[in-house]
Amino acid sequence: MPNKSNFSHIRYLLFMPAKPALSAAPPLQRSLLNRLRYKHLHMLVALGSSLNLHRASISLAMSQPAATRMLREIEDMFGCQLFERLPRGMRPTALGLQLVRFAEASLNSLDRCAEDLAVRRQGGYGYLAIGTIMGAAPDLVMTAVAQMKAQSPQLRLRIMGDTSDQVLRLLDQRRIDLAIARRRIAGDSEAYDFEALGNERLLVVVRSGHVLARRRKLSWEELVRDWPWILQPASTPARIALDQLLQSLELPVPADITECSSVYSMQQLVQLTDAVMLLSDSALKDYLRMGLVKTLPVQIDVPMAPFGMLTRKDQEASQEQQNFMDLLRAQARRLAA
Repeated sequence: MPNKSNFSHIRYLLFMPAKPALSAAPPLQRSLLNRLRYKHLHMLVALGSSLNLHRASISLAMSQPAATRMLREIEDMFGCQLFERLPRGMRPTALGLQLVRFAEASLNSLDRCAEDLAVRRQGGYGYLAIGTIMGAAPDLVMTAVAQMKAQSPQLRLRIMGDTSDQVLRLLDQRRIDLAIARRRIAGDSEAYDFEALGNERLLVVVRSGHVLARRRKLSWEELVRDWPWILQPASTPARIALDQLLQSLELPVPADITECSSVYSMQQLVQLTDAVMLLSDSALKDYLRMGLVKTLPVQIDVPMAPFGMLTRKDQEASQEQQNFMDLLRAQARRLAA
């Protein structure tokens, strides 16, 4: 089982301030550290993902009565209900949700530590996991990755690409060491350090051969009224920028929208339809160069928030992470110049 020190920050779940290093732990916290087990964390994660005690028991290879007893044991440790029992399934309470997130982060930290140790025992140079938004990936992140591998060929690198919200969730869960993304509106300044690296320009495009590709003048009113759209989800910076622009022009949101969180899926879909698509110039760079899409003569003057490096304040960066961050900074300066 993991060392008890892995659970030292459980005090935040109990809304208790940290004690000085030389002070004894409060009785309730000491009781939790003595009783909380690795299997309890797995139970919390299984329940948090399945929201069903029967399915959670199957995933943990135990009987449902044993899973019920374990959940009661966990709730007894914390002295409160962590999951609401519903007619069909379960739902975490506010404290239960926070505890599920803690369990996910703790288990991922242990897995990451084990992977890193295994790599080093085999003569490697450690392990680094990166999450990046797709707009930053082509010119910035991948160049830094290539340089990092040239410097440390045996370093094991894992790269995960997605939207800012999803990349930051990976950082919350401690599945990645570093995020290249945009900050969320609330809460990030307390949990993360942020260093801006650059920004993107939004383009409106259609497939090559589309009837609009030959037009030299277009109005936003026509695009919104007459054409289907392929857009990222409503919470993404690009979608927010479009919504703000349409609001300033007193135009409605397009009626025909296909929402897609995958940039690559969007780029494939636009080839197969007559839809208009909104994406960043960096994500569209290769498609524009190959002539697969054409930029339409409209502009989005609403600026997006800059993207940058986000790291957890409660975790000191490894030497590998510091080296990679230095490469990102140098590449960002070259791109800006």
